[in-house]
Amino acid sequence: MDVNSDIETLEEQLNTAERDAQSVAAGLTGEQGNWRPDARSWSVAECLDHLAVSSRVYLRAMEEPAVRARGEGRLRRGPVKPGLVGAWFLRSVEPPVRARFKAPGIIRPRKDPNLPDALADFVASQEAVRAFLRSYADLDLAGVRFPNPFIPGVRFSLATGLHVIAAHQRRHLWQAWRVRRAAEAGRS
Repeated sequence: MDVNSDIETLEEQLNTAERDAQSVAAGLTGEQGNWRPDARSWSVAECLDHLAVSSRVYLRAMEEPAVRARGEGRLRRGPVKPGLVGAWFLRSVEPPVRARFKAPGIIRPRKDPNLPDALADFVASQEAVRAFLRSYADLDLAGVRFPNPFIPGVRFSLATGLHVIAAHQRRHLWQAWRVRRAAEAGRS
């Protein structure tokens, strides 16, 4: 296995999510982008806003341990994959969504965000995640731990964090597509 193929796979997952976000938002008016099937659901714009904010919060938590690992010379020793606990957590995040979690306040979307702005923020957050991935690809991402910013006392590897970001994006883009389809069905 090529030593960089797992990094390329993660990057392609981020690229796919970005294309998916652009597709789900394409052609929607501001009103359609903020339509919700019910008061408890999020709109397409809110899903994108949530993803941008949550990726940035995760990256902030991951940055200092990555910088420290760089200073300590903790270079890559194996594939960028999550451990057992991280893999279990990832399965709980992946779509189709079986369990709903309430988003912590720090990453709840703004109320009725502007769809073009939410999409632009998501795209910018994607570039930040890709930049992190490229900057630290040579580190032991599976061995360096960071404090999960949403679950006190839980530490994940940087590898798990990167996989969680990608899985979380799939989860909420799946949700955004369901909202868009419901909105389109209601217009028929």
